Amino acid sequence: MACVTCPGACRRTGPGNRVRRPPGSPRPARNHEGRAMTSVNDTPEKPKTLNRPLRKFVKRNGKKLMRRVARFQSTQSLVPDTPFIDAALFPFLAEFEQKWQVMRDEVREILKFSDDIPGFEELSPDQYRIAKARQWKTFVLYGFGVPLAGNCAKAPVTAEILSRVPDIQTAWFSILAPGYHIPAHTGVTKGILRAHLGLLIPQEREKCRIRVDDQVRAWQAGKVIVLDDTYEHEVWNDTDEERVILLFDFDRPMGWRGRFLNRLMLRLMKFTAFYQEPKKNLADFEARFEAATRRADQNLEKLSD
Repeated sequence: MACVTCPGACRRTGPGNRVRRPPGSPRPARNHEGRAMTSVNDTPEKPKTLNRPLRKFVKRNGKKLMRRVARFQSTQSLVPDTPFIDAALFPFLAEFEQKWQVMRDEVREILKFSDDIPGFEELSPDQYRIAKARQWKTFVLYGFGVPLAGNCAKAPVTAEILSRVPDIQTAWFSILAPGYHIPAHTGVTKGILRAHLGLLIPQEREKCRIRVDDQVRAWQAGKVIVLDDTYEHEVWNDTDEERVILLFDFDRPMGWRGRFLNRLMLRLMKFTAFYQEPKKNLADFEARFEAATRRADQNLEKLSD
């Protein structure tokens, strides 16, 4: 995966910042089907549910605890504790690169129902600072280690390959709108690594990139990158095309103490609203997408009668 330069852009950004584009560049306005994209709000409104005192207390103290846990997990890691990790260290990733074109074709069929794919902030309101106006959409295949049967049926080959990933946690098709910038943020736990497989990458791929810590890379169709999202990271799509990747998380290889602590922390998280709310939303949106595809099938049947 080629590294690219990112002059003046690798810094922390506030949640209200507008998408940054080079001077004179055209204003992105279309998705992969040529549809007009929705506008991006400058200052996203904080969901009212996030103002609950207990939730704020859990989030504030949970972050402190997770930072301590991350330091211990670093000592337990069996792979380098670096922003990007060599994908060759994970043999199971080779199959993704071998069959990426099949997965690309599956997501193209899913994108025909793009209007019914939720924005990240709709699934998880806690992401309102980095995802807004449905500019970053997610078609989820795995949530919290459990496959979503309805969604997986729409991408059977992708789902089958994902099922062979050791200790998979989450997986989704990540769809980034033209011109969108995901502000700098950090992940929750060092016990999980994140993989990206390029599927539909803009032609000007050097303008569609991710920064992790002080390293910047551009996606490439059919290639996997692995990263540690506890390092500060952000994303730019400074092109007029959508960017689509398969994103999935799996457990970091660690010593037994690190594995035990990681599983304990993930289990405890399942008792919080940060798990329960997205879980409910996932089920709702899975049902909506299934209903949308069913209506389309029924309309086709009527036309053929």
